[in-house]
Amino acid sequence: MKKWLIGIAVVIAAALGIGWMSLDDDQRGLIANMPTDRNVLFWDEETRNAAFRAMDALPALAQSRTIADGEATYPLPAGDPLDLGEFDMEAYVDSQNSAATVIVLDGEVVFERYDSGFSADGKWTSFSVAKSLTSTLLGAAIADGFIGSVEDPVTQYLPDLEGSAYDGVTIRQLLTMSSGIRWSEDYDDPQSDIARFSEHVSREEGVDALVDYMRQLPRDAEPGTRWQYNTGETNMIGMLVREATGRNLADYLSEKVWAPFGMEQDATWILSNTGSEISGCCIQASTRDMARFGLFAMGGGVAGEKQVVPEGWFEEATQSLYETGGRSVGYGYQWWTYPGEAYAARGLFGQGIFIDPARNLVIASNANWPDGVGNGGAKAERDRFYEVVQAAVDARNRAGAAAQ
Repeated sequence: MKKWLIGIAVVIAAALGIGWMSLDDDQRGLIANMPTDRNVLFWDEETRNAAFRAMDALPALAQSRTIADGEATYPLPAGDPLDLGEFDMEAYVDSQNSAATVIVLDGEVVFERYDSGFSADGKWTSFSVAKSLTSTLLGAAIADGFIGSVEDPVTQYLPDLEGSAYDGVTIRQLLTMSSGIRWSEDYDDPQSDIARFSEHVSREEGVDALVDYMRQLPRDAEPGTRWQYNTGETNMIGMLVREATGRNLADYLSEKVWAPFGMEQDATWILSNTGSEISGCCIQASTRDMARFGLFAMGGGVAGEKQVVPEGWFEEATQSLYETGGRSVGYGYQWWTYPGEAYAARGLFGQGIFIDPARNLVIASNANWPDGVGNGGAKAERDRFYEVVQAAVDARNRAGAAAQ
């Protein structure tokens, strides 16, 4: 996924012509804790803590493309602090290895906290939170007329897939990870598809390496009959958007959302070894700007007074179309769905945007979980935190109604 280099930090800095004093604290932290393995799951906690906040800091490690912000900033005024009751926030922060939590209620910041040396000015990598932004760009491409509908066959936009198991697979089935294609997302297995596909070299000149890898996979089930988490297919969604629009994803995201909605800072998107954005991963952005993206989604996809996605897109995209297990969590168009019409973007090691339209609530958070997918308890604890916040909002609303 990235060109991680093994070597002494000082040698790397010298080779890049970078003076130590010219680096910011996050860049220095990365050089002092350079990853020595391509697989993020094998990094120790200190390496992850340094790298997650500076994935785009050194071009020799990972190339990236800027997602430019605009002239105006969407305001996030401070509101009355939300009372979380007896919830032990200190214990929660420790168990999550939390870096940031921002809660926005009724358009106001009612809770904001930074830990692990992180700050409001910093940018933390999104991991799979990027999947939900990628699916939003596909919606924008439909609204712009570049893509007909989610019922179009994938091969209409990626013709190099013709003759493979993707014949007959629709865009909707890519969005919902229900193509039926055999895929292994085992992060601990170096021979799994998720470990191998990003290093693949195309066997045919002129065919993208990702497409070449994916078209070799066999079909395991009829399209639309089974859900299976598949990052490779999210990357194909990004490629499909690029092919249809003729735009790279970073520029398209800037044009459609980042600049017109009013994000406060530029973001970046890490590139693959073929020079394209890794659309299933790796947007570096501030936690507040990720909260703003949650507000954009909750508002139906309007930015700069323009409808960016088709009317009703987010209602459609966040339906629970497939059950995935755990707290009745389902899956829509690259969004995880929760009870009560809430939904979330989720990323490896604890990145998230939780959106609850019924309560006008957005929670953006970044963390460095002890294990990538949170099976050691971190994921369940974060879901419990969401419930605590929802209960606190309900208590506030009841108190407000009683006072009237």
